[in-house]
Amino acid sequence: MAGNSRQPGASVTGRALSILGAFDEKHRSLSLSDLAARADLPLATTHRLVAELVQWGALERRSSGEYVIGRRMWDLGHLSSAETGLRQVAEPFLHDLYGATLATVHLAVREGMDVVYLDRLRGNRSVPVVSKVGSHLPLYATGVGKVLLAYAPPEIQRTVLRELAPITRHTIVQPGVLRRQLRQVLDRGYAVTNEEMSLGACSIAVPIRHDEEVVAALGVVVASLKGSEQRLYGALRVAAQSIGRRL
Repeated sequence: MAGNSRQPGASVTGRALSILGAFDEKHRSLSLSDLAARADLPLATTHRLVAELVQWGALERRSSGEYVIGRRMWDLGHLSSAETGLRQVAEPFLHDLYGATLATVHLAVREGMDVVYLDRLRGNRSVPVVSKVGSHLPLYATGVGKVLLAYAPPEIQRTVLRELAPITRHTIVQPGVLRRQLRQVLDRGYAVTNEEMSLGACSIAVPIRHDEEVVAALGVVVASLKGSEQRLYGALRVAAQSIGRRL
């Protein structure tokens, strides 16, 4: 047995990775004892390794005493060849889309049960937007999220549909209604939301394809879609197709 780990043969690196691996979509904030239990490590070992991870920036300690993934992990994630390539290819088209719509523009991918925002251009109109670059939001309550959920594997869809929870009074929490919306995404090629993530904000989004596979979603957020849905869809579709061709 290596060190104090309960896992035979575990190295110091392996134990540190076990601590980082204790976090997931449902466990984004963990106490020291929870980390020890989920990583299957003694409390003293966990305390020592967590202190080193906090010092390095891989973890952050909240005022409550619980730990969350640190900013440095996100910075490293930006070095991922897939995400970096996608963002670099998409960047000029995001600016073109912003210029054509003056709306907040989002580039996002799916990570587990969440949508993760790779890039965002903030519109100059007063629309409440809760997303930030690197933030995770529910798939079922955002335009880009609904697109990615519509093309997600069936097991992901089933899990999300079992865990619908209201965020605003307009959030879709009826599985049957959401299923119909996901089918509409596949039929018409885009998804919409109406104040489902934040009041006063509506969105429309389309898939970005590479080799016939949906690899990301592109969307805009506006105060209202009335009278502009098809115009925005046209602009999004052109941008998404251009990004897909460049990938």
